[in-house]
Amino acid sequence: MPHMTHNLLASLRPLLVAEASAEAHAAGTEPGDLEQAVWLRLLERLEAGGPPHDPQGWLRKAVRSEARRTRRTISIERPYGLEPADDSESGPEHLVLAAAGRRALREAVRRLPGRCPRLLEALLSPRDLTYREIAGELGISQGSLGPERSRCLGCLRRLLTPEVAAREPRG
Repeated sequence: MPHMTHNLLASLRPLLVAEASAEAHAAGTEPGDLEQAVWLRLLERLEAGGPPHDPQGWLRKAVRSEARRTRRTISIERPYGLEPADDSESGPEHLVLAAAGRRALREAVRRLPGRCPRLLEALLSPRDLTYREIAGELGISQGSLGPERSRCLGCLRRLLTPEVAAREPRG
């Protein structure tokens, strides 16, 4: 049976290539896309109940059916590229607000107690330091860096909470 299926597929390939090439442009698609869709339908058909009685006729009908389906789909679908879904991150306002947010964060970090300012500055560094490098810079063990970081972030959170809450619109 697999040999017979292989022979059927091999014999239908030139016809499918020709039919798909003839229908693709009018359907608004690529010939290869139509070929792939028809091959899939044929393989599903072979698994479900065997080869069609008239393979060439079935193939021509399948190509036209897939071309119609593609035309319907294309007429309904709209590309995303026409308008951005969310342009809030693309304007100068976003850049100004992001810079202000970074400044506010750095100011808050400088107000923290102990070695928290140095630790968080190292974590925020554009140099993207490793824990080993940060521990070396601060003169502390690498194992104590995680708990120290957690404590400093907790302090920063408590420091920023009143400022963030004060800016939220009320109503």
